[in-house]
Amino acid sequence: MLSDIHNDHTLPYQTPQQPYWPVDQQSRQASAPLQYDEPMVPPPTPPSQKRPPKRSGGGPRAGAIFVLALVLLLVFGTGLFAGWQFATGRADNAATGTLQQGTSAQPTVPALTGSNIETVREAAIAKVKPAVVLVNTQSGLGSGVVIDKRGYIVTNNHVVTNARTIEVMFSDGTKAPAEVAGTDPADDLAVLKISPPAHMTVATLGDSSKLKVGQEVLAIGNPLGITQTVTKGIVSALGRTVSEPASQTSAGATIPNAIQTDAPINPGNSGGALIDLQGNLIGIPTLTAIDPEFNAPASGVGFAIPSNRVNFIVPQIINNGKVTHTGRAALGVRVATVDATMAQQDNLSVDHGLLIADVVRGGPAEQAGLQAGDVIVQVNNQDVVDTSSLGDVLVNKNPGDKVSVKIYRGNQQLTITVTLGELQAQS
Repeated sequence: MLSDIHNDHTLPYQTPQQPYWPVDQQSRQASAPLQYDEPMVPPPTPPSQKRPPKRSGGGPRAGAIFVLALVLLLVFGTGLFAGWQFATGRADNAATGTLQQGTSAQPTVPALTGSNIETVREAAIAKVKPAVVLVNTQSGLGSGVVIDKRGYIVTNNHVVTNARTIEVMFSDGTKAPAEVAGTDPADDLAVLKISPPAHMTVATLGDSSKLKVGQEVLAIGNPLGITQTVTKGIVSALGRTVSEPASQTSAGATIPNAIQTDAPINPGNSGGALIDLQGNLIGIPTLTAIDPEFNAPASGVGFAIPSNRVNFIVPQIINNGKVTHTGRAALGVRVATVDATMAQQDNLSVDHGLLIADVVRGGPAEQAGLQAGDVIVQVNNQDVVDTSSLGDVLVNKNPGDKVSVKIYRGNQQLTITVTLGELQAQS
């Protein structure tokens, strides 16, 4: 199946209907999503969850101690999603606009010494907590963070998808109606707009590129509707690329350069704050992992959208109501996976790789000299056998980067240098 270069919901070389579930269809259907019909004060009792089915035999879990297959669950509880890698570059170190910081006085976070870690944590929480809101829609709960003094709040797109009414509640109980200023489904980000109340606290955006593995972080949000909850952990890994497949309500987001953390993240934390010990917002908690064998959360495996990506996307939404520059790399081709059957039918000289069905007119592939009928077998000396392996190669590339593409054109083998373009923003 060919991907559609003109479909903003797919990458230029991605097969749009390819299943990305590491579990079988029956397992997916049996996975009951968490759903919260309405907020409650005091907080609602979490809905009951099915216990994992007992194993039919008494034998050990063969290989389970060596390999844990993970699927990603949107923290808002809208379903299971598989981790996957696509060719999405990163241009998240430069914003296309400026966020307006707040003017209200905030607590000062003392410098960390060997004996004041608890004081530092408390000050960092006190600095950010008033900027974290409960987001309540007619279909569920989530979290959000005030990010601009004009009343703009960042949250996850899946928190407000199809929302007819939205209300936010601050830590002091103040409530305000909100409207969607714009969304970025590809990054699972959305921006809400409210009339800012007096003395509203605005979160300070940190630089996620300076994070280190092992650094302590705090997650603030509304898990299970329990408002203003703080959990503690560390940065477990950096540079993760996690994705969700398309659904009836979402085209499927791909989060490049995601922050992995073991700070507990639960349904309702989506769109909240991941902060450092200086009280800076360094990520938006979005995904947590599920062990499909037991259909239960895998302890300590969560993912957050990095603040630099937020700083790149959100000002565009505020200024334009939409994303105008994705910052994601694109090759500019439509492709199909080559196998022995296709090679025989199309008289190809190789039985593996990606057949270029079409190139974007004026795009990077055409400008470099790639043509329909070429078969891509390597990019940057790494074998390409299907769309996912191409994604593995390009995942950390940015628009403007150069890659060497090895192709077969008939029986002739060529290596062509391509300057990558930018993935078109969704219209």
